[in-house]
Amino acid sequence: MLAVVGAAGFGLAFGSFLNVCIIRLPLDRSLLRPPSSCPSCGHVIGWRDNVPVFSWLLLRGRCRWCQQPISAQYPLIEALVAALWVAAALYYGFTLQGLTAAIFGTLLLGIAITDARHYIIPDEFTYGGLALGLLLSLRGGVDGFLDALLGAVAGFVLLYLVARVGTWMFKEEAMGGGDIKMLAMVGAFVGWQGVLLTVFLGALLGTLIFVPFTLRRKRHVPFGVFLALGAAVTFVAQDAILAWYQRFLSIG
Repeated sequence: MLAVVGAAGFGLAFGSFLNVCIIRLPLDRSLLRPPSSCPSCGHVIGWRDNVPVFSWLLLRGRCRWCQQPISAQYPLIEALVAALWVAAALYYGFTLQGLTAAIFGTLLLGIAITDARHYIIPDEFTYGGLALGLLLSLRGGVDGFLDALLGAVAGFVLLYLVARVGTWMFKEEAMGGGDIKMLAMVGAFVGWQGVLLTVFLGALLGTLIFVPFTLRRKRHVPFGVFLALGAAVTFVAQDAILAWYQRFLSIG
């Protein structure tokens, strides 16, 4: 129980930092300066009002000084990341694989929300995530690192080629550079086979969920959202999905 509480505590802390990243990175603002402040009155938020989830609940979602509402995004993201870290710890145990799952899930959540809100995938998520993915792959020794490196290269090359072909066919930019760098980061966590599965699942989910609304309202597709969903499913269930597919081929 103490270990689970510890995982939740780490998740709340990382969730609080993820909120800062989601809000500031698309605006090219520093993550450190200025300190957290009320978006309405600008008053600096003290430590007692900056405790993840609990402070927002105690203040009933309002600033202590001006009484203006504070977005529910803050406690929701913090609670989601805390739940993610607890789930990773329970599913994988308190191992490097569990830590990898928690970090990867946090990155994917940050990318999905930022891309959905701003149609931007900040380099800090992709380059930082790529470095973390390669570093964490060392738990599998040299073979694990090489697999992660191959996955990163495969992810970048695959979406780069798709983007170039799409631009040639439609005579306009078909895919943002952020998506390409994101898939390189994903490849460092799931390997080259996981890259293929991620793209397939992301395209499938994007087609089923978002494309009908896009055709009606002519909105751009935040593909990073669906790549994030596909990558999450791939990380958890890749072996099971590939085993099922192999059985399906053998039956056919």
